[in-house]
Amino acid sequence: MRKIIPLVLALLLTACSSFDQVDETKNWSPSRLYSEARDELNALNYERAIDLLEKLESRYPFGTYAQQAQMEIAYAYYRQGDQPQALAAVERFIKLHPDHPNVDYMYYLRGLINFNDRTSIFDFLSRQDMTERDPKAAREAFDSFKLLVDRFPNSKYAPDAEARLAYLVNGMAQYNVHVADYYYRRGAYLAAVNRAQAAVRDYPNTPATEEALFIMMKSYDALNLPQLRDDTERVLRLNFPDSIYFKGGKTIEKPWWQIW
Repeated sequence: MRKIIPLVLALLLTACSSFDQVDETKNWSPSRLYSEARDELNALNYERAIDLLEKLESRYPFGTYAQQAQMEIAYAYYRQGDQPQALAAVERFIKLHPDHPNVDYMYYLRGLINFNDRTSIFDFLSRQDMTERDPKAAREAFDSFKLLVDRFPNSKYAPDAEARLAYLVNGMAQYNVHVADYYYRRGAYLAAVNRAQAAVRDYPNTPATEEALFIMMKSYDALNLPQLRDDTERVLRLNFPDSIYFKGGKTIEKPWWQIW
């Protein structure tokens, strides 16, 4: 009799466990699944929304809600802060539905996911070593927004994408200038020149150009290359005749070992 009691108890616990795992959405229609998922999204319950949307897609893969669910899944992961899953969902949708009427939104969303990447170049000021920052996310965001603007110029997302493109260009140019300044301060003058040249060459007509030219001028001076130094100064004066660098407003500090 003693052996029977534990067995009965185990069976009861198993039954209770099975009861708890009953899926309440089992008989839900696709419209109800989608409606409930939207309610969860609006309530910022992204994990629950994703669960409902994935059930909707798996149960009704060829229904009218399936493609919409795929887009909503990508958005939910984005709002949840799960960048890898969000990007994977976006790429999957674009691959499966390249001609979808709303594919422009997915390119826009892909740009947003990278644009808001927490490890992007736009938080570089919190880092001590600028050379350790790789603006990969910013470049990928740029590519997505550029593709959207080029391929879907009449998209309702195009104006915002263009504004973000301008911001990204300025940010990437400034990133190169910060790295060039980092190299200059540590006496790596050739590396400083190369980085400053990249800012001028790859991102012309941005606010960072002025400082990039100044860093090039100072680096050439430190490298004892007077001709290149003078040529760079002429370009700087020609393009920025009122530059603060010629008025003593801003300077680049010398490396510590050259101060004495």
